[in-house]
Amino acid sequence: MTSNVDQTFRASSPTQEHAFRGGPRITAIETLIPHDIMGGLLMLRLHTDGGTVGGEPLIGHGETYYVPQAVAATLHDWMSRRLLGADATAIESHWRFLYERGTAFGVRGCELRAISAIDLALWDILGQLTQKPIWKLLGGPVRDAIPVYNSCGGPSYGRRPYSSEGPSEPPSSGWPGHGDLGRPGPLEDNYNSVHHPGDLAEELLAEGYTAMKLWSLDRIYKNTGGHRVSWTDLEEGLQPFRAIRERVGLKMEVMLDGHGFFTLPAALRIAEAMRELKPLWLEDVIRPDCVDTIADFRDRAGVPIAVSEMLVSREEYRLILQRRAADYAMIDPTWVGGISETRRAAELAQAFNIPALMHDCTGPLTLFAGLHVTASCANVTYQETVRAHIKTLYPMMIDEPPTVVKGHIALPTRPGLGVRLLDELFTPDHPGYRITRLQ
Repeated sequence: MTSNVDQTFRASSPTQEHAFRGGPRITAIETLIPHDIMGGLLMLRLHTDGGTVGGEPLIGHGETYYVPQAVAATLHDWMSRRLLGADATAIESHWRFLYERGTAFGVRGCELRAISAIDLALWDILGQLTQKPIWKLLGGPVRDAIPVYNSCGGPSYGRRPYSSEGPSEPPSSGWPGHGDLGRPGPLEDNYNSVHHPGDLAEELLAEGYTAMKLWSLDRIYKNTGGHRVSWTDLEEGLQPFRAIRERVGLKMEVMLDGHGFFTLPAALRIAEAMRELKPLWLEDVIRPDCVDTIADFRDRAGVPIAVSEMLVSREEYRLILQRRAADYAMIDPTWVGGISETRRAAELAQAFNIPALMHDCTGPLTLFAGLHVTASCANVTYQETVRAHIKTLYPMMIDEPPTVVKGHIALPTRPGLGVRLLDELFTPDHPGYRITRLQ
């Protein structure tokens, strides 16, 4: 069945009848893996029989990231049996059903990423039906604009690394957490953050950004592993932070992303060296496999600790929060379970007086989902952005890329997510295209 580009299912099971409560029905599940743009991305469109709303077809848009082939198979070959023919406004009903069925065999992989994409698309449909942006449906607004920071990735970040003479192969997602070092050029922020950090800091300040995140220690891990970090290697890895402080002082907040590469002794040495540089936070210096070790690290680090988009369930956030293992809770809307679960996780953090952060170093709808949660949840303090993605990749995928002004993005004003995946991307001749229709 997975080899069929176009397939049909009959809506006849009791679960589907139970899920239908009078709203527009889901009539097709359409996915695309845009290998030629971002190979790790899975784009989703949920079609309905709701006609047009506000002059546009009632189609919900969603996405998730990493291992998109497995997510597509999960959507078309399994979850479609629940969704096709069902009420598109039964957001919580679909979330609980799919999550509970997935727990029978481990829901925290491609199943939860599939649920995340579905959840975005269903909220998008509800927003279009009511002609309101999602943040209004979530009880917002709590702010007039969304504060953002720049993660220093370039246009190629998250895709196959460049060779010295340009792309050696078609773009792909590469390996999670193993970003390439980039190459010289405009918007190559990962390259410039290491080779020209002072210039980059001044450039970002001129654009209105007042916070930037670097991952200048990745190359140390790649060269020597994550168990031991020499003082010589550490001084080289932290030189970009020193250059930023020397050039712009404290005008720019700085954060270090360790991508989970280091064990506790190395992480403690990194934290000790970072103290004098006054980081806003250290993020994922330790992989979040053991909550007790992260709590130990936070107690001894002497700088704020952010944990982590790698957490993919409310239970994991509960453990982190209860064991006082984080100063910030970083959440990715299209990994943790969509807008629904992101809001729940952010409010859980609020109960512990721990601020939340929205993650996006992947796709445009992940960013927009975070914007809607941040617009309506007072506990979220920052939305991550990658300006290189906003200016180069996102215009190739969505109809209205966001604009950063004075370090903020305006609240979306269009109904639903406030943005649409481009129609022309969803063509049956694309090798990453699939559609499953209601018979």
